Amino acid sequence: MQAPVRLAKSIVLRLVYGLLSLIFISFVTFVADEVAPGDAALVLAGEKASPEVIQSIRVEMGLTRPWPVRYVEFLGNAARLDFGKSYYGTKEPVWDILKRDLPMTTLIASCAILAAAVFGIFFGTIAGVWENRFADRSVLVFSTLGVTIPNFVLAPLLVYLFSLKMDVLPQTWEVNRVAPDYYYLILPVLILAARPGAMLTRLTRASLIDTLEQEFIRTAIAKGVPFGSMILRHGLRNAILPVLTSIGTSFGFLLTGSFVVERFFVLPGLGREAIEAIQQGNTPVMQACILITGMMFIVINLVVDLLLPLLDPRIREAQV
Repeated sequence: MQAPVRLAKSIVLRLVYGLLSLIFISFVTFVADEVAPGDAALVLAGEKASPEVIQSIRVEMGLTRPWPVRYVEFLGNAARLDFGKSYYGTKEPVWDILKRDLPMTTLIASCAILAAAVFGIFFGTIAGVWENRFADRSVLVFSTLGVTIPNFVLAPLLVYLFSLKMDVLPQTWEVNRVAPDYYYLILPVLILAARPGAMLTRLTRASLIDTLEQEFIRTAIAKGVPFGSMILRHGLRNAILPVLTSIGTSFGFLLTGSFVVERFFVLPGLGREAIEAIQQGNTPVMQACILITGMMFIVINLVVDLLLPLLDPRIREAQV
């Protein structure tokens, strides 16, 4: 019973750290909005409104109260998933906006991290096994390009190639779509997966090369273990641990990178909603988007931390 108890304590501790991280994120977001020029009353009243009208709105919204009091109230409402109402459009509840846009962001981010992991581990393994050969050099060239080319450069290049020149993929998301939805997501997912995929490729290569130089690999070779089994069961299984940790941190990059990609491809996701909220000064939507993306990042890293002991007996023994 000792091992399950220690594991439960470890999970609870990580959840506490995650909650503290969310509180810190909410605090920074709230204070940044507080010190920024203007406030919600000015946004709602409009720039041409009289000072009296702006002041009355400010009193009605409770903005004349001290900011620590308003921040504690904001935390309490956020814990109940009540982020207020949007300042623009139909002024619908922010939670309704999140429920509508979050599935798209989750879908493209999940597909992108899956594609990045599959391609990164596959090509990283090829490069690590055939170190300093043609395959290794080729993989290094393409992975370097993937790391150095930013999303806002890669996106128009791929759109020009696959949409304008070859006319095989749609340019942007459309309300009245003429093809299956996944056709509209191929380019966004590829663009999002390019950089983390390249980083995972290089990390897998370096980790596998280091693992293949270990003594237990030489012992496996001396015992006549088949090449494929030696690479997959002995080499890659031990080399994959830092890669798995990097996948968790790469998910955070995908969430922030999706902001640009969703905006570029007009995808109805959380990223596009956040950028529009920042440009409009739509504080409730902006704060909610930041908190939700932060929570997703924390949850993914918690899942990764729980998977590591399943793959590495040394970690399990250390926890016990």
